[in-house]
Amino acid sequence: MPILPKVRDARLITIRRGGSLTDEHHHLLAEWAAVCAEHVLHLFEAEVPGDLRPRESIEVGRAWARGEVPMKAAHDQAFHANAAARGRPDPARFAALAAGQAVAVAHVAAHDLGAAAYAIRAVGASERLNERDWQRDQLPTSMRELVLEDQAARSSICWNVFDD
Repeated sequence: MPILPKVRDARLITIRRGGSLTDEHHHLLAEWAAVCAEHVLHLFEAEVPGDLRPRESIEVGRAWARGEVPMKAAHDQAFHANAAARGRPDPARFAALAAGQAVAVAHVAAHDLGAAAYAIRAVGASERLNERDWQRDQLPTSMRELVLEDQAARSSICWNVFDD
């Protein structure tokens, strides 16, 4: 199921690509996505202790946000985290996919909700609301309204994990 909308919100497209998202806000979304993915990374690492691909993906996403890694390198890193997810039990799989989405924010800012949605799926339905609320508490104040509106708009394509 795709987690990106067919019509993209211009507020989640960078200015240089015709949207209104500043580089600063793009970097804030990348860091928030990394925080969300890192919060559930233990679910992957407990299942596959020697596989560092999801952790490395989160680190590359953060390095991109700091201007240390080109977008293409960050984008390519997403495939490594996604590959780590293959064949794993759901909590580990979703945690690895959250890492892949987090690093993919460098390429498309709207992947931020992918990281958050997969993280919520990783912790399971019984703790879904706690994880969602924790994530919202981590949002930079300047990005809160945009992300909450985007969650409301895209929850149905993100397995309804953002619903109350």
